Amino acid sequence: MIELLRRPRVLAAVTRTLAVLLLPVAFLRSPSRCRYLACQWALGLRYPTEDLAGLAEPARAAFTAARTEAFWRHGQLIGLTSGHRDAADQYRLFSDEVHRTGSVTAARHRVLPPHESAHVRGTALDVRPTEGAAWLEEHGPSYRLYRRYDNEWWHFEYHADTVPMRLPDPDALRPRALSRLAG
Repeated sequence: MIELLRRPRVLAAVTRTLAVLLLPVAFLRSPSRCRYLACQWALGLRYPTEDLAGLAEPARAAFTAARTEAFWRHGQLIGLTSGHRDAADQYRLFSDEVHRTGSVTAARHRVLPPHESAHVRGTALDVRPTEGAAWLEEHGPSYRLYRRYDNEWWHFEYHADTVPMRLPDPDALRPRALSRLAG
């Protein structure tokens, strides 16, 4: 029985059922926002370790609005694996990746140092599951959320005023990388 509950489809169905059951309570709390509240509560129970704290307010608002639409209109769950990271956490991730790969250059293909990371600025979101990321890739631009890197299906960034260029990896804009691409 426990194994059955771990299956993604079952968890998604349970989460949707829970959201529907929470609608009356959400309606009592805020009639105009009941679908939003029920969705956030149900997803909070589905993804209990996700942490939206530290995200820039526009990024958080865009993400919660997008996943509410995904949930109610398309039946798609989107969870947050990682959002804001403080500089020390980002440095630790970068250092671990340098140690794992054996080089700063190789590490930069997966993790950026703190002064370059949108996670530290509170505008980057790593999402799950893959189906949720696919939904966000298709519909996210309506919310100013964009997939940034070809090698990271899970990584999206909020950009209020621009449509960012899609890059092969996080290191692609370094001058050395541009010269490799040009030559």
